[in-house]
Amino acid sequence: MPTPDIIVIGASAGGIDALRAIVAGLPNHLSASVFVVMHTGPGSPGILDELLRRAGPLPAITAKDKKPIEDGYIYVAPPDLHLVIEPGRIRLTRGPKENRFRPAIDPLFRSAAQVYGPRVIGVILTGGLDDGTAGLWAVKRLGGIAVVQDPNDAFVPSMPLSALRHVDVDHTVPLAEIAPLLVKLTQTGVEEKGACEMPEHLDIEVKIAKQDPAINLDVRELWEKSSYTCPECHGVLLRVKEGGRQRFRCHTGHAFSPDTLLADLTEGVEDAAER
Repeated sequence: MPTPDIIVIGASAGGIDALRAIVAGLPNHLSASVFVVMHTGPGSPGILDELLRRAGPLPAITAKDKKPIEDGYIYVAPPDLHLVIEPGRIRLTRGPKENRFRPAIDPLFRSAAQVYGPRVIGVILTGGLDDGTAGLWAVKRLGGIAVVQDPNDAFVPSMPLSALRHVDVDHTVPLAEIAPLLVKLTQTGVEEKGACEMPEHLDIEVKIAKQDPAINLDVRELWEKSSYTCPECHGVLLRVKEGGRQRFRCHTGHAFSPDTLLADLTEGVEDAAER
């Protein structure tokens, strides 16, 4: 019986301290690989790997394109690149931004779920708005385990709250309990549920993150038009429906959750009013 050996973690505001606390609690013999996306700007100094390396016994490194995945390593997404997973290896891409970020949490979670299914543990930590909810939904949809930091324990509770509203989460725990829980989960066998069929829209979204042009993937045929325009490229946004929730993508691939789109549109109106 296989055990979960792919841990994907997403964090935003307050995430550095949260990640350091988790890493400090992981053993040096962890039989899993850990992948971390934290929201950063393109000009970020990219020192998160060094901070995590100092925090605990596991080696933490900035992810490198096409490098093989090894157990016992923490792979950190570099600034301005999506971190995605392929069978046995890492990919870094300049795919379209999701929820205004690159790297974004959702592309990592979706790609891990696509490749490793029940062997994936998805973890959502502190952060604003709702990046990571769609990715965690994909992890659960394909048989993985969903873990969310207790919102009452989070520096910024919005990301955990969103995940809890829209995903059938397996574990909601305070930060101090996440590392022991991850160790326990990686030592517990998971039932082979058979091959979970990858929904067509998730497969397409993984391809978009890998820089396959969205316009060549028939996204305009797959999703219905909305009345909104993309804040990034000003094209028409298409409505993506999944699990009773909706999201948005444009024909070039930019993606927005409802909360992120509302925040972006509100900022645009405020900027226009100030001119």
